[in-house]
Amino acid sequence: MKYKYRLLSWLTLLMLWIILFFVIDHRLILPSPIDVLLALGRLAGEGSSFAIMGLTLIRLLISVLASAFLGIALGLISGIKKKASEWIHPYITLFRTIPILSIIVILIIILGYQVAPYVITFFIVFPIIYQATEDGILNIDISLVDAYRLEEHHLKIAVKELYLPLIKPYIVLSLLQSFGLGLKVLVMAEFLAQTKTSMGEALYLAKTNLNYDQVFAWTIILILISVIFESLITSYRKRMLELT
Repeated sequence: MKYKYRLLSWLTLLMLWIILFFVIDHRLILPSPIDVLLALGRLAGEGSSFAIMGLTLIRLLISVLASAFLGIALGLISGIKKKASEWIHPYITLFRTIPILSIIVILIIILGYQVAPYVITFFIVFPIIYQATEDGILNIDISLVDAYRLEEHHLKIAVKELYLPLIKPYIVLSLLQSFGLGLKVLVMAEFLAQTKTSMGEALYLAKTNLNYDQVFAWTIILILISVIFESLITSYRKRMLELT
């Protein structure tokens, strides 16, 4: 039943698009669904399109993995040591409160158009993984921690055998969320920086050349990738609820 309503929702959106197309009656402002479908077909037939998507996704993967490495490490330290948490939190707050556009512009000026998208995505994604890791540590039953400390005092072993297994759901969920948000931020950074061989640059060139059917086509591709990430998040949440 739920899939029926979802399909109905998408069909409603398509009908609204068609109505707006006829009302506006200007392909340079709003291309028709058929124009966009043909543009998608052309992109699918070009090998360069897959290279563009692949390189953007590789940039996303590198940025999220770097964020995960540092975010999990610092999140563990903050969750276990309160003083460390008090020292790190002002930086996390700073990352969260600075407008994304300001971060993008500043880092493009400092780092250049090729490196900046990686660092920009890192700055946006890192707080998510850090906070999820710290929250996971703080939500562990204190009696389990006390019992473990009575038997084993080595922190390295405690992290490996106690903390990491118990906070795994928090980390996995934060990683899935990071891929979804990170993709949007990364493409925005690529667009403004005009990073070579990227989805952001492809959008920029399509806009500059007034190929709005391609703009819509690339947007649909981005939406489809984001929907995949959202589906993974929903599926994982359901799985966690079933296990609890």
